[in-house]
Amino acid sequence: MTDPIDIELLANSEIFKDLDDEELSKVAKICEKQALKWDEYVFREGDEGDRLYLIVKGAVRISRQVPGTGEEAITVLKKGACFGEMAMLDPSTRSTDAIVDSRCELLTIAREDFDALLEADRELAYKVLRAIIRLLSERLRRTNDNLKSIFVIAMF
Repeated sequence: MTDPIDIELLANSEIFKDLDDEELSKVAKICEKQALKWDEYVFREGDEGDRLYLIVKGAVRISRQVPGTGEEAITVLKKGACFGEMAMLDPSTRSTDAIVDSRCELLTIAREDFDALLEADRELAYKVLRAIIRLLSERLRRTNDNLKSIFVIAMF
């Protein structure tokens, strides 16, 4: 028998923090655990985006390959962080690489299970989609700030 899903971890994640205990239990039922070793790819840029990930233990480096310079790390995510959420809203391919930065354990949710859960519970769907919008907006703001800094540096 596998270990139960940590409901508290789900409750503290950006995407699921607005859910009540019953809703969190529904999410836990569609989660799968995945263990990965250091330097293993969770996914690569261009891969099909079909899962959402939540870090239970360890860290994951989100990066892109930049022609002429190699890997450019965007961020390192740690316990409790979600990533891959864009795949839940948009069937496009992955826009970055996700590489295990230290041995880790992940919870994963397949897009089809996620979609079925949102269809079955409209209140839960509203809360989760609103949280994803907040998260993506925050990341977009951070990206805009980073671009602004790059433009300023490039002018000098």
